Amino acid sequence: MKKTIFMITLALACMFAQAQVIDPLLQEEMNRRTDSEMIEITVLMKSRCDRNMLNQRASALPTRAERRAFVVDELKRFTEASQRDLKLALAEMEQQGEVTAPRTLWMSNSLYFSATKETVLALSKRDDVAHIGYNIERKWIEDDEKPTPANETREITPNILKVNADKVWELGYTGKDIVVSIIDAGVNYNHLDLADHLWDGGEAFPHHGYDVRNEDDDPMDDMGHGTHCAGTVAGDGTAGSQTGVAPDAQIMCIKSVNADGTGGAVKLAEGMEWSVEHGCDIISMSMGLVHPSVTERELFRRTCVSILDAGVSSFICAGNEGFALDQYPIPQNVRIPGSCPPPYLDPDQMANPGELSSAIVVGSVDDNDQASFFTANGPCTWQDTEFGDYAYNPGIGLIRPDVCAPGESIKSLNYTSNTGYKSMTGTSQATPCVAGIAALMLSKNPELSPADICRILEETSVKLTPTKSNLTGVGRVDALAAVNAVEAGDGLNEQSIEAEIFPNPSSGSFTIVCEGLKRVSVYSVDGRLVKAFEVNETECRIEGLDRGVYLVRMETEKGFVVRKMVKM
Repeated sequence: MKKTIFMITLALACMFAQAQVIDPLLQEEMNRRTDSEMIEITVLMKSRCDRNMLNQRASALPTRAERRAFVVDELKRFTEASQRDLKLALAEMEQQGEVTAPRTLWMSNSLYFSATKETVLALSKRDDVAHIGYNIERKWIEDDEKPTPANETREITPNILKVNADKVWELGYTGKDIVVSIIDAGVNYNHLDLADHLWDGGEAFPHHGYDVRNEDDDPMDDMGHGTHCAGTVAGDGTAGSQTGVAPDAQIMCIKSVNADGTGGAVKLAEGMEWSVEHGCDIISMSMGLVHPSVTERELFRRTCVSILDAGVSSFICAGNEGFALDQYPIPQNVRIPGSCPPPYLDPDQMANPGELSSAIVVGSVDDNDQASFFTANGPCTWQDTEFGDYAYNPGIGLIRPDVCAPGESIKSLNYTSNTGYKSMTGTSQATPCVAGIAALMLSKNPELSPADICRILEETSVKLTPTKSNLTGVGRVDALAAVNAVEAGDGLNEQSIEAEIFPNPSSGSFTIVCEGLKRVSVYSVDGRLVKAFEVNETECRIEGLDRGVYLVRMETEKGFVVRKMVKM
């Protein structure tokens, strides 16, 4: 009798474990399919790269480009080793006709392929598999983001003037040599306002990017959304109207969805990792999904974490569901991947901190800096996933968005004409505006980290609320203030401030000596604030740190300086 009870209990435990591994959306689809039918699935592996070790090794490299290349290579190596046993098993299954050839996503340590129901059940029993989800086609660009005719005047568009980008150009910063990847429905790379400053893909990628969805080298826009977003980043006015915040930035064109804005999550994630692998400095992604599955959420969270480790900033729209809270209630109102955390935690978020990622999320305001009626509402939460952070109840959740920008009736490029313009409205239009400001910042200091960029954007935005808001973030971005802050605070004038940290490296405490010291902030290399305290002396001590690499910001009467510190 006892043995029977034990066997029943064991069987139930196994069934529960399988249910935990198989995403509910996939289980529903399996219930609808016959045994012989193939289902497109995404498999997330359990193992994840040791980020502390990865960042510690990457921090020893002198430039952001070298660190990015190192991280890409290491993540690929880790993924290959992690998936070796599973791929051997899948190779045998493929010969039996049970699966199709798997494709690897190295940023999230996942694979996608088609499999039978029986194979899905077998995979769910493996110790190295965390989740199996349904790779379903979804709507990523909503139909409400339709174009309207734009006036024919030749001008610098109002949104550019509103954020003071034109005043930054007068200082000589135009985004030159900074590569911004537009992940969307493609880009009309023949438009005159883009044609002379597109990413050079050489002979392999003659059309300045890649069509991930159709797996070819021609990412031509067949919808209009991507060209419009690209124009807000870098339209230089050759055809008449200057629509771009960073008119000399190089546009990398990535097509991840089809002409009606639909596609699979894996193709968007693939577009993100393709962009990083091929050298982009910034990702601008004006797409997102409401009501995502658990697998889709974790796929994008893992991807955004890896993008952060590679030193790339991702600018992502919050979404346009703010007017439909009854259909998309908080904490699910902000779209994925916009619900992923930022690379820097604002002091207001420290009441409920969590891990970081590359996602700098953008909401929309009108001409009067009032929140657009459609802009999505935070907070979000990750307490119900493998990450288990940013608890919503109890807790304040993850404050979303980070900043906001003009997003109503924005004039930019029309994909149907190489000289034309059109107007569009949405957080999709606000997002490339902020990505363009980041390009201006990087053109002044190419070594800025994603945490630097996020922090400076937040600290220099026009404050719309006393604290960081779940509607407009910290406020509306100001390009001039942000670029001026780069000069004031991120190592460009360090020669005027004498600061010393010793011993460094240290296995114990550190001593800081800096004249006029007012405040000390210690950040991990991924941008998380670890310690912060006020000082009114020339010397202070830092202790109690875990092993790792840190950045120490020392604020003085003359400004502030940043130094690296290593705890052994």
